Amino acid sequence: MTTTPQSPSQPNHFPTLEAIRYGLPNICGWEADITAVVNHSDRLFQPLSHLNLDQITAGFACALHMHQPTIPAGENGALISNLQYMFEHPHQGDNHNAEPFAWCYKRMGEFIPELVANGCHPRIMLDYSGNLLWGLQQIGRNDILDTLKNITCNPQYWVNVEWLGTMWSHAVIPSTPIRDIKLHIQAWQHHFAAIFGKDALARVKGFSPPEMHLPNHPDTLYEYIKSLKECGYQWLMVQEHSVERLDGSPLHHDDKYIPNRLIARNSQGETVSIIALIKTQGSDTKLVAQMQPYHEAKGRGLQKLGEYMVPSCVTQIADGENGGVMMNEYPRDFIPLWSQIKNHGRGTPGVVGLNGTEYLELLEAAGVKPEDYPTCQAIQQHRIWEKVDSVTPEAVQNAIAHLQETDPQFHIDGASWTNHLSWVKGYENVLEPMNQLSADFHRKYDPLVNQDPTTTRQPDYQQALLYNLLLQTSCFRYWGQGMWTDYARAIYERGQQLING
Repeated sequence: MTTTPQSPSQPNHFPTLEAIRYGLPNICGWEADITAVVNHSDRLFQPLSHLNLDQITAGFACALHMHQPTIPAGENGALISNLQYMFEHPHQGDNHNAEPFAWCYKRMGEFIPELVANGCHPRIMLDYSGNLLWGLQQIGRNDILDTLKNITCNPQYWVNVEWLGTMWSHAVIPSTPIRDIKLHIQAWQHHFAAIFGKDALARVKGFSPPEMHLPNHPDTLYEYIKSLKECGYQWLMVQEHSVERLDGSPLHHDDKYIPNRLIARNSQGETVSIIALIKTQGSDTKLVAQMQPYHEAKGRGLQKLGEYMVPSCVTQIADGENGGVMMNEYPRDFIPLWSQIKNHGRGTPGVVGLNGTEYLELLEAAGVKPEDYPTCQAIQQHRIWEKVDSVTPEAVQNAIAHLQETDPQFHIDGASWTNHLSWVKGYENVLEPMNQLSADFHRKYDPLVNQDPTTTRQPDYQQALLYNLLLQTSCFRYWGQGMWTDYARAIYERGQQLING
C-alpha cells in the first residue's frame, strides 16, 4: 500500500498517552496501540521528496546520536539526568560543557527551518536515547523539546528530518538479556509517541543501535531482528566491520554503499531478515562534523543492483555533541554545504543529501526489491555454521564452545564502533546484578502480564521496568570501575526493593 502522509497541524497523541506518568517517563502500557501505529507499509518520504532517482549519481545520509544517562545522583539519590548533574557541578571534569551540549540537542531545530527558508533541501537523521528525552523533560528544557517538535511534527520539515528508533536506555544489545530487548524498543516508541505524537512515531522506520553494537550470537541476533520487525522497523544501521558475507568473507567494497539484507538464523534453524544500511568505518565525529560523507559521495557513482543502476549512498553516524569537532566545526560545515548543493542545480545529475528511509523508498519506487540486495550476517557467524551439520540448540552451543576453547580471537560479544572496549570482560560486578534484576522482573511480572495485559499500565510495573532498563545503560560499563559502577549498584538495589519488597 502506498499513500501520501496526512498533514496534522498538531501532534496526534493517544488520548491517555502522556509523556510523564506517575512522575516517570511513559515507557509502557499501550503496547497494542503502539503496534497498530507502527506496523504499516506506507511510503512516507518518497511522495514528499523533491529528488528524482534518475538525476542522482550518489547520495550521503548522516545521523546524529545523542545520549545522556540517568544516574542516581540527585537530592537524596534521586534519578536525574547526567546533563542536570553537569549543570549543578560545573567545575568537575568537562561539566562546563553542559550548556554547549544542551545547544547541540537543540540546534537542528534551528538549522533546518533556516535552511529550508533559504530554499535548501537539508537532510538529517536523529537518534536520541530515551534517557536524554526524559532528562530534558526533568530539567524543564522545553526550549529544546519545542524546537524538536517543530521539525518533527510540522509537515514542512517531514522530508528533511528522520528520527531513528533506539534502545530506550542505551543498552548494548549483545549483553542485554534477550527478553528485555523488545522492552527497550517498545519503551522508546512509547516515550517518543508521548512527546511527539503517534503520527510522528508512524514515520520512524529505521533503527540505530547504541554503540552500533550488533550481536553475533545466533539466538540473540535472531530475537533482536525479530523484535525490530514486530515493532514495525524496516531497516537497521550497522557498522561495516560488524558484518560479513554468508561465506565469511568481508563485504565487497561497492556493497557498502547500497542496502544489504541482514540474515539472522537461530539455533532452531529459524531465519529472519531486515534491510541494513552500512555505516562505513572511520573517525565518526570528524567525518560527520566536517561533512566528509558528502565529499566521499562525490567520488562515488551509479552501481548495479539487481537489474537496475542506482546511486550509491554513503551512510554515517556520529555523536551529536561529544568533542570540540562536533560542538564547533559541525555548524561551520553543515550549513553552507546545503547552499552549495542547491546552487549546483536541481536538474543536474549530482550528489544529494538523503535520509535512510527516503533512499530505500526511492529505490523501491524505481522497482528495486529487497531480494536484489546483497546478503550479510553478523561477523564470525560463518565459523559457527560451518561446524554445525544439523541445526539444533545443542549443536550450535557445542560449536560455539569449541571455537571459544580453541581460538582466543573468537567471541560472541558482537562488534561495535568501540571495538577497543569489551562490554563483558571485567564487568561481572555489573552484569551479574543486571541479569539477576532482569530475571526477578520477569519472574514476577510475566505471569501477571500474560494473565492481564493491562498490568503494564500499573505504576508498580512501570517503576520496576524503569529500573530494569536503567541498569542496562551502557555508561555503567563504558566509563570503567568506580563511580559509574557504584551508580549501577544503587539502581540494582532499588530495583530489587521494588520487585521483591
